[in-house]
Amino acid sequence: MSQNAATHPPCCPSWHPPPDDPMLPDNEVHIWRARLDPPEAVVESLRGFLAEDELRRVARFHFPAHRRHFTVARGTLRMLIGRYLHESPEKIHFAYNRYGKPFLAFNSFRFNLSHAGEMVLYAFVRNREIGIDIEWMARRLDDGESIVKRFFSPREVETFLELPAPFRKTAFFNGWTRKEAYIKARGKGLSIPLDQFDIMPGRGRACLVTTRGDPREAPPRTTRWMMETLTPEADYIATLMVAGQPCPVVYWQIGADDFICEPKARRSDTTPGIGQ
Repeated sequence: MSQNAATHPPCCPSWHPPPDDPMLPDNEVHIWRARLDPPEAVVESLRGFLAEDELRRVARFHFPAHRRHFTVARGTLRMLIGRYLHESPEKIHFAYNRYGKPFLAFNSFRFNLSHAGEMVLYAFVRNREIGIDIEWMARRLDDGESIVKRFFSPREVETFLELPAPFRKTAFFNGWTRKEAYIKARGKGLSIPLDQFDIMPGRGRACLVTTRGDPREAPPRTTRWMMETLTPEADYIATLMVAGQPCPVVYWQIGADDFICEPKARRSDTTPGIGQ
């Protein structure tokens, strides 16, 4: 990772009102942005979409804010998938891999979500692995250098330590969201050690990821990914990682009036309500 790549400013995308009936082409990525602090009536409606195992997870959170964050984030995910697939949100069935990543069985639809502060991002694509990570940059970061030394690769640590102090916070969040988005796309979580791979940005959205395991078992392996680092809002930074070559990205904003109980394709014979 070069110094330019470490400190390169993220893009500031234009967010559009959502379509009535979202369509996801094969070679396109959709990113949705939503707040985690909607009115309480919306939160309660979203709670009605959750499965029993999700409700049990909600109950395990100690702080009310954390319960609300999970309820809104997961309920909205169900709403969005329901709109794409023309299915009721509460009927969406998630399967989970051995590392806990949710997916839809027997379906080409891929998704990932991330939330921080009071914002959540969703990323959708077909037939490609996808991961997204968002961080709130307004929080204090007193231990950035120690985190980098512990979790970043030797090449990344060297680049970080060469940076002037004013650039280090941006470089830290650039690097951290990229690494988190990559392991989320792989679906293996922290079973992939963060210091065992380098993310090397190329031209445009293209990047290469070189992973290193036990040298006695396999040589380093380089794969091609699409990467987009963005500023969803002031004080936030996020990175999208998608396996394969770059493709178009479309950005949608979920507003207060977009929380509807039923998928839009089914509303002709139902009364609209407040939902995820």
